[in-house]
Amino acid sequence: MENNTIAFVLLRLAVAASMFGHGLVRLPKLNGFSHWMTASFEKSMLPGALVVPFSYILPIAEFVIGLLLILGLFTRLSLIAGAVVMIMLIMGSTLIEDWGNLPSQMIHAAFFAVLLVFIKYNGFALDKVISK
Repeated sequence: MENNTIAFVLLRLAVAASMFGHGLVRLPKLNGFSHWMTASFEKSMLPGALVVPFSYILPIAEFVIGLLLILGLFTRLSLIAGAVVMIMLIMGSTLIEDWGNLPSQMIHAAFFAVLLVFIKYNGFALDKVISK
């Protein structure tokens, strides 16, 4: 296996572990997470009718995106979905002036974008097994 393929899988697994872990720890306490997020956005311009469903969907999306990236399954779509989730989180953080979370969210977005650019090196993945 060449270095580019190894580097790609290591970066893919790093961002996958973060997404998977975020979702995994939030799923068992979904209601509590939703209440926390809803309270965080009470004074923002976003209506609760948008925040509440997002607060329930986010942990599921994080978990699924992370799992798919760990497996290397639907990698391109998962990277795009991960970037979209990060864009939404970045927008949400700015709306509540939570500047402390922005660096982490920007780094995640960069990981997704860089991996998408170098997806041709996604050699160690279920995508490769399925495409044969």
